[in-house]
Amino acid sequence: MREADAVARLAREVTSTVRAEDLEDFYRDLHRHPELSFREHRTAARLAARLRTAGYEVTEGVARTGVVGVLANGEGPVVWLRGDMDALPVTEATGLDYASTVDGVMHACGHDLHVTWLAGAAEALAAARETWSGTLVVVGQPAEEAGGGAAAMVADGVHERFPRPDVLFGQHVTPGLVGGYPHTPGLTLSASDDMEVVVHGVGGHGSRPESTVDPVVTAAYVVTRLQTVVAREVAPGQSVVLTVGRFHAGTESNIIPAEARLSLNLRTQDTRVRERVLAAVRRIVEGECRAAGCPVPPEVTVIPGCPVTVNDAALDEEIAAVHRELFGAHTVFDFGRVLGSEDFSLLAPDGVPYDYWYVTSTPADVWEAAPGDEPTEKVDQVPGNHSPLFAPDLSVVVPGVRTLVSAALSRLA
Repeated sequence: MREADAVARLAREVTSTVRAEDLEDFYRDLHRHPELSFREHRTAARLAARLRTAGYEVTEGVARTGVVGVLANGEGPVVWLRGDMDALPVTEATGLDYASTVDGVMHACGHDLHVTWLAGAAEALAAARETWSGTLVVVGQPAEEAGGGAAAMVADGVHERFPRPDVLFGQHVTPGLVGGYPHTPGLTLSASDDMEVVVHGVGGHGSRPESTVDPVVTAAYVVTRLQTVVAREVAPGQSVVLTVGRFHAGTESNIIPAEARLSLNLRTQDTRVRERVLAAVRRIVEGECRAAGCPVPPEVTVIPGCPVTVNDAALDEEIAAVHRELFGAHTVFDFGRVLGSEDFSLLAPDGVPYDYWYVTSTPADVWEAAPGDEPTEKVDQVPGNHSPLFAPDLSVVVPGVRTLVSAALSRLA
C-alpha cells in the first residue's frame, strides 16, 4: 500500500499517454453494437483483442462469453479489475449519432463505458509495467443484468483457473453532475431476489363467471395486498422495495383463463428482513388463493439473485483518499446505500476485500436544466441507468480509466 498522494502522482504519470480519441471511438463502437446477457460475443472479442495487443495472456469463453486477461509482472499481490459487458432490452431514444444499431437493445446502463474503462486501464498499466510489481487480472464479466454472470464465472472455475485475487476493484457509471466519484464504505448495494407466482383458477366462458374461479381477480387482489408488506410489515428504518413487474393472464377478452402469472422483484439490505418479506409474500399469495377458492394451491418460486455489496471500509477509504488526491476533495462524497443490486461481490472469494465506487456522468447542461436546487432533487430528474435517454458525457472516459489505474497502483508493489 502506498500513500494516497504518491499513488495519485503515479496514476497521473501512467495515464498521461492515454489516447482519449482512441478510447472514445472504442466506446462509440461498443455503444452502437450492444449485446444482451450471455450474447456479448462481439464485445468480448473487441476487449480480448485489445488485451492481447497490450501483452496480456487472454482466455475467452469463460462462462460462455467472459474474458480474463492476466499480466504477470514479478513478485507482488494479485489485483483484479472487473467490468461488466452486457446491454439491456431497451429501445434507445437518445438521438446520438452513435446510437444503438440493434433494434430493441441498448447500453442503457453504461456497461460499454465499463468495458472502455477496463480496456484503457489495462493498456495503461501494461505500458507502464516498470512502475509496479505483481499480477494484474482483468475480468470482462458477462450477464450482470441477468444476474448470473459472476456466479457463472465462479462455477466455470475463475478462481481456480486464474491467479486468485488479493483484492478486487470495480466501478459503475451513474447519474449526477459529471466529475464526481462517490464512495460508500461498508454496505453500498442491496440484495435482489426475483419471485415467480402462479395462481391456479378454473377457466371458462366470460359469460358464465359463476362456473369459474377467476385467477385474474385473485392475482389482482394479490398485487394490491402486496403493497402493504413494505408499508405495514417492515420497520420504517429498513430499506425495502417490492415490485410487481409482470402480470400475465389470458388470451381473449371473453375467456376467463385457468391461471395467472406474476413476476416480483425484492430489494433488501438485511437478511432477517429479506426472510420476513419473502414469508409475507407467500402468506398473502396463499391466503388470497384460499379466499378465492382456487382448486390448486399457488406456486411461489424464489429465484435468488444478487447478494448485498459490502465494501471493505478501510479499503474504500484508502481508494477514496487516492481519488481525492487525483480529482480534488470536493469530487469524492458518500453516495449512501442504494437499492440497486450487483453481482460484483461474487467474484471476491471469501475473505478477499473489495471496493466498488461510482463515476457520475450527467452532462453539465443537462444537469443545470433539471428542476430542483439540490443534487438530491436533480438526480431524479435527469436520465439515469436503464433509461432509453441515458447518455453519459464522453468527458468521463479518461477519468474512469484513472480511477481504476490508481486503485490498482495502490496495491501493486
